[in-house]
Amino acid sequence: MKPTIVIVGRPNVGKSMLFNRLTKSRDALVADLPGLTRDRHYGHGRGASKPFLVVDTGGFEPKATDGILHEMAKQTLQAVAEADALLFVVDGRQGLTPQDKIIAERLRQTMRRGTGTVAAKPVPVIVAVNKAEGMDEQIVTAEFHELGLGAPVAISAAHGEGVRQLIEDMLANFPDEETEEVDPKHPKIAIIGRPNVGKSTLVNKLLGEDRVIAFDEPGTTRDSIFVPLHRHGKDYTLIDTAGIRRRGKVFEAVEKFSVIKTLQAIADCHVAILVLDARQEISEQDAHIAGFILESGRALVVAINKWDNLDEYARERVKSDFDRKLHFLSFAQMHTISAKDGMGLTPLFRSVDAAFAAAMAKLSTPKLTRALIAAVAAHQPPMSGPHRPKMRYAHQGGHNPPLVIVHGSGLDNVHESYVRYLEGRFMETFKLRGTPLRVELKAGANPFRDRKPAPLTKGQEDKRRRGRIRMKRKYG
Repeated sequence: MKPTIVIVGRPNVGKSMLFNRLTKSRDALVADLPGLTRDRHYGHGRGASKPFLVVDTGGFEPKATDGILHEMAKQTLQAVAEADALLFVVDGRQGLTPQDKIIAERLRQTMRRGTGTVAAKPVPVIVAVNKAEGMDEQIVTAEFHELGLGAPVAISAAHGEGVRQLIEDMLANFPDEETEEVDPKHPKIAIIGRPNVGKSTLVNKLLGEDRVIAFDEPGTTRDSIFVPLHRHGKDYTLIDTAGIRRRGKVFEAVEKFSVIKTLQAIADCHVAILVLDARQEISEQDAHIAGFILESGRALVVAINKWDNLDEYARERVKSDFDRKLHFLSFAQMHTISAKDGMGLTPLFRSVDAAFAAAMAKLSTPKLTRALIAAVAAHQPPMSGPHRPKMRYAHQGGHNPPLVIVHGSGLDNVHESYVRYLEGRFMETFKLRGTPLRVELKAGANPFRDRKPAPLTKGQEDKRRRGRIRMKRKYG
């Protein structure tokens, strides 16, 4: 499971800018204004040697007793309790402040006794001295040794100085994400969707018992529940997750943690069932959840729930809405179900089995190479400079999702749109339904790049000289 790194610190020290740097996004608002971030932001860390999740928190005011600052502090403490590692960000230009000392002491107390229902656990803390660009590292970090949280590290979130090495050092303490060979008869299936779309009802109907709480109130499920399922002679593990609602609607600290657990469940599953509510319009948040599943590379089946009691006009409207707003999920099978009555669950699970089989499919190198040659013959890659990229052969590099590695020369500047074209051709050739497919281009090194040319012989020198004379006489 991906480790979760939580960024904490007092207001206006650059936490959100560091979050944007780690996620290579602009999801967190950044301005020279204290207290701008109030809600928690979460995202995928990018650019490191290992995958991880990163959480941006609001400015930490441990002594606040009421109002918005108190609520922000509660959320930060909950994030600290559930973190696998902490980045305590301080301001190198302002130096060590009394509030930094208070936060450091509060972090030590929290780690010693745990928070809420979560048992205490040793959590590594790194003090990141931000805004240190153009400053001597030993001088800017010297006074922060007083915090007693280990050796501080100088970084610049704005310019990226020291950030990559900082994250690599933090991730070195965590094992590599497991890529074990999975029993093809025992897939893990995550039930994903907005609150109150019927995820827990679907789990209970599949199990034939009230295994998880299903209640007509958004946010009932707050943790990811792993439940074994034996259905039609096959074993599965169902993961009932908390509903992911729009970021501005998430207020409770415990629900913030539920979102993190849901994101981790998506990364940990083999097939995701995206549950939509037929009685509500497909929202922007549904598209965000679908995009997150797609970005994670997980096989996907879409279940439009509460299909019963809809008239024909409403059903056509839902299908049209799905095709228009979630068109990027064309690879996934869509099913209409009623989790309450058990309608449509058998074909739903047939698609789950097919999606899992596609995600774990083994693609032979000769067939992949032939498919590559046919794709290039039908549509060659655009020229890059004076030469056209050459694609020679392809082989499979991984599963869940299937990864195809294409070897050739001049592939460094192949446009992303052509990579998507290759992905579509491979999926069409091998009839992969229900799973995305990734294509990675790997250019071979030129073996003669560093080889110096042999010196010319006397005869070659004379021939070159005579050629120059002829060209000069001919063209002046």
